[in-house]
Amino acid sequence: MIPPDHNLDWAGNFAKMLGIEDKEGTFAELLRLYLVLHSDHEGGNVSAFTCLVISSALSDAYYSIAGALNGLAGPLHGLANQNCLRFIMKMKEDIGHSPTDDEVRKYCKNLLDSGGLVVGYGHAVLRITDPRFTAFHDFGKKHFPDDEIFKMVAQLFEIVPDLLMEQGKAKDPWPNVDAVSGSTLYHYGLTEYDFYTVLFGVSRILGFSSQMIVARAMGSSLIRPKSVTTDWLKKEIAKG
Repeated sequence: MIPPDHNLDWAGNFAKMLGIEDKEGTFAELLRLYLVLHSDHEGGNVSAFTCLVISSALSDAYYSIAGALNGLAGPLHGLANQNCLRFIMKMKEDIGHSPTDDEVRKYCKNLLDSGGLVVGYGHAVLRITDPRFTAFHDFGKKHFPDDEIFKMVAQLFEIVPDLLMEQGKAKDPWPNVDAVSGSTLYHYGLTEYDFYTVLFGVSRILGFSSQMIVARAMGSSLIRPKSVTTDWLKKEIAKG
């Protein structure tokens, strides 16, 4: 294990301990951005809600956060940025080279026409481009605009929203943060996709902690979801 340097800030120290060469300090700068942008993510997603539920029983922060991080183990929460990166890598592999704009448009159109999805585009809540996407996108344009994978991210951003609107596929055709974040990590040589979820978890600890502190300060009560009867279940099933 690489020993910590207590003279560094939290993100800078984490960057050092990952062992990635960072002569210009831009990887540490990326981690500062990454850890802040992912630190808070509303209270209703799996990990945040799990943390709040456990903490509401007056469990300590360690137990509450451990439970929350276990919520990241399922494929529907915590894997989004690596799945977006896998989509980009597959597109490059399928096309056989770094694609032109026309090739990206044709690839995505064929995918949508066949019932597929462009991973990272469309969101249940967002109705604009995710501001976190913009922050990462601006970082990439500043530090590595010619990176092969990042250029494909930029191509998708220019092409996919218009394509989705043309086809009426989504009311919310804009990218979320995961459409770009994986490409920035990959640029610096952090290529172990499964570790991206670890980074998400580390950053979320800031958000979990602040939410627990607010809940305790407000004297929030035990979270107890309402139950339903067997009759209610039968009626709901009968509705189809």
